[in-house]
Amino acid sequence: MFKPIVQLLLVGCLATATLRAANDPFVGDWKLNPSKSKLTDQMKVESLGAHKYAFDFEGDGNAETIVADGTDQPGVFGTTLSVTLEGPDALKVVRKEKGHMIITANWKLSKDGTTLTDDFTGINPNGSTYNLNYVYKRSGAGSGFAGTWLSTSEAVNSVFVLQVRSYEGDGLSIINLSEGTTTNVKFDGKDYPTLGANVPPGFTSSVYRVNEHTLEMTDKFNGKIREIQQIRLSSDLKGLTMTVHKVGRNDPNILVFERQ
Repeated sequence: MFKPIVQLLLVGCLATATLRAANDPFVGDWKLNPSKSKLTDQMKVESLGAHKYAFDFEGDGNAETIVADGTDQPGVFGTTLSVTLEGPDALKVVRKEKGHMIITANWKLSKDGTTLTDDFTGINPNGSTYNLNYVYKRSGAGSGFAGTWLSTSEAVNSVFVLQVRSYEGDGLSIINLSEGTTTNVKFDGKDYPTLGANVPPGFTSSVYRVNEHTLEMTDKFNGKIREIQQIRLSSDLKGLTMTVHKVGRNDPNILVFERQ
């Protein structure tokens, strides 16, 4: 539910002694191609009675306990979360940060209770929005909204541009203007913070170069691994593919970018 699109956007590398970042083939502007990209998702919902639920939107065991009464309640990373039951088969989820809405989602259960649709909208700091339409299938036991849900529809219908620049001669700077985030990395394998007015402290990335056209990055929060990304350039250097493996999930997210 946090859908951490910001965690999917941070690229870096570990340079060899003879390669300077100014000449790095990853430098440039990269625009997402939604038609070639694929997102998967997993979440777990536990009913605690009296309209109280434990929502594990990442499927990694970090659940948020919320009473579904429409009020703003403490959530992860300093956010608030409200859940409103709009009927036995419909609910609305809203996440805010510093009082500003950053996520809204409308859930709908199928009549047989085996399918859940999620009309998900994210709101970036600059006011732009992106929309994802997830379709989940129930995995295992459960009733109503409670259970483990795996996405079966992974279409991406939003576009953004990553700016990758050289940084202090021996590093890279990765900028996402729509998210308002910047990551400046030196090529020494250390953890570097994600910077941005709306980024909670504790998010870091460490990266190394597999070869000239392939990077691997490990994203963490408070020292705990959240995901590992493989970032590969095409042979003609006009395409970039991120394969993102999130902890606790079998299927990766795949983001395909084109050089501008």
